[in-house]
Amino acid sequence: MSPLTFILLTAIGVLAVILISNVRIVPQATVYVMERLGAYYGTWETGLRIKIPFIDRIAKRVSIKEQVVDFKPQPVITKDNVTMQIDTVVFFQVTDAKLYTYGVERPMSAIENLTATTLRNIIGDMELDHTLTSRDIINTRITATLDTATDKWGIKVNRVELKNILPPREIQDAMEKQMKAERERREAILRAEGEKRSQILVAEGEKESQILRAEAEKQRQILQAEAKREALIHEATGQAEAIRLVQEAGAKAITLLNEAHPTKEVLMLRSFEALQNVANGQATKLIIPSEIQSLGGLSSALKEMLSGDSK
Repeated sequence: MSPLTFILLTAIGVLAVILISNVRIVPQATVYVMERLGAYYGTWETGLRIKIPFIDRIAKRVSIKEQVVDFKPQPVITKDNVTMQIDTVVFFQVTDAKLYTYGVERPMSAIENLTATTLRNIIGDMELDHTLTSRDIINTRITATLDTATDKWGIKVNRVELKNILPPREIQDAMEKQMKAERERREAILRAEGEKRSQILVAEGEKESQILRAEAEKQRQILQAEAKREALIHEATGQAEAIRLVQEAGAKAITLLNEAHPTKEVLMLRSFEALQNVANGQATKLIIPSEIQSLGGLSSALKEMLSGDSK
């Protein structure tokens, strides 16, 4: 191989290496900020790119995905002079790679300092109790302030969250005691409500029991009255039946007597027997028929009967 050929092959190899080394593939969600001869000339987005050797250079590789930065706790003083430690979490996204590259030196440090300053200004206008109960308000105000301030840096602040709010130790102890007292108060209220409910249930049960006992007593009295009424009905029915039978027997006897065509003397004798039966009773007064009021009439009737029997 001649020296000229060797030099030519070497030059071709060097050029190939230089060309290959200047081929770039920009990945997804990333942009390259390019400079040509030290001046910005463009932003490469996703795809295959080739830069001019020794003339173009990649000034900065920028991720355009949403990023999260957790800043260390910052001391802040409330309106009522209480020093607290508050750490924040910032969610942001690069919207302009050129401004992000050339707008501010060390963007993360700039965002951290801006966050701390804004947080001190907001907390300084609030008292401790208000600070502890107004996280959403504080988050909204910090987000709005940071988003406005970082526009010129090509950064979009999506939201800011207060991760922790740490008051002094003595205040934390007081707060814990207060929360314990509040829990005990709620427990006492719940216990009292439970006991009240239990008493109500017991009273309602007793009420229902009394109602049932009263209903049972009422039914018992009704049944007793019904039984007594039935007994009286049966007794009255029996007495009426007995009277009917006696009357029927008497009527039958009279009928038989009439059918026998009794003499006057027989009728008087039957009257006498009836009078005797009445006298043997418990009656205190006797009503004697007019036919037998005369003893003379009675004696004559007896004699006639005796004489008739002797014949």
